Amino acid sequence: MSQIEEYIYKDNKKLRLGYTTGSCAAAAAKAASIMLLSGSDIKYVDLMTPKGIGLKLKVLEINKSDEYVSCAIQKDSGDDPDITNGMLIFAKVRKIDEPKVVIDGGIGVGRVTKKGLEQAIGEAAINRVPRSMIENEVKSIIEELEYKGGIEAVISIPKGEEIARKTFNPRLGIVGGISILGTSGIVEPMSEKALTDSIRIEMKMLHENGAEYVLVTPGNYGEAFASETLGIDIEDSVKCSNFVGDVLDYALEFKFKGILLIGHVGKFVKLSGGIMNTHSRYADCRVEILTANAALEGADRSTLEKIMNSITTDDAIEYLDKAGLREDVFSRIGEKIDYHINQRVYNELKVGAIVFSNKYGLLCETKHSKELIKHFRIREI
Repeated sequence: MSQIEEYIYKDNKKLRLGYTTGSCAAAAAKAASIMLLSGSDIKYVDLMTPKGIGLKLKVLEINKSDEYVSCAIQKDSGDDPDITNGMLIFAKVRKIDEPKVVIDGGIGVGRVTKKGLEQAIGEAAINRVPRSMIENEVKSIIEELEYKGGIEAVISIPKGEEIARKTFNPRLGIVGGISILGTSGIVEPMSEKALTDSIRIEMKMLHENGAEYVLVTPGNYGEAFASETLGIDIEDSVKCSNFVGDVLDYALEFKFKGILLIGHVGKFVKLSGGIMNTHSRYADCRVEILTANAALEGADRSTLEKIMNSITTDDAIEYLDKAGLREDVFSRIGEKIDYHINQRVYNELKVGAIVFSNKYGLLCETKHSKELIKHFRIREI
């Protein structure tokens, strides 16, 4: 595998950059075009990424005939924990009479089946920037070698369909494989932007396929509570991870009429403090918020110290129960959550939130939550 010696620092760790599936596809198409039009083999191919970082990538699995040339580039995700790391991305190129570059997907590259994505229904899931990279690289070889015709480039990934089952693609209506992605050509380890981009795409797709209201949960706990306790059909729900503020922004951007957030108290109690990224490295003020609200409801010093020293929110709730304060404290918290989430969307759409604990069940809900639930399919529970 070819590696790049470019690094970033995150949380005081030195992390190596990688390169995207889009860079692999463009490099493979370029290498195959060189070999098709020149007749010679090459071992390495150069590629300049949109980010301005140059790559020198090893060319693998060369297969030549009178009609076509096929070769592969191996994906390197650097220090990012990416399930596509190490897979081979192939490009098969052949000559065509019309002087243009035609790009398509083969085995293991997904096909779009729903509106809202960068490509139209029926097209290969090769995003705009990778398509442009492939086209530009192939055109540069056509011009350099003074070829008068065109090139068809088919991108394929033998393990793509298997890998796609572990990605967002099935939820996005991309079938048969993975997407060819990347806006910079470079993978930054633990990139939050990659995750928020995928959430935005999912919400855009829901809107363009007719959804007016969207159900959002941080993850599996929220989905389970929505489905098993509230009876909501979660098929078209969106997982936001820690990015509550981002999904509210996207709901406003795509002009949804309403958004319902359902989350565990360990994350959602932070919303009452106006914290819209609930990852603990940004803010872990769960017990501080609970302690402050308990103080406002008259908790004694001993109770406040116990809440403040709690390891989990469930531990803190136990102390609230012993003091008879749970309902009043979470009523306050619900009011503050309602204020902050509505401020985030400038009160331009209906927003509701439901907060629960796996141990204690429903803890609070904001004023629009019951109304918003009516817009989602409910099953018998």
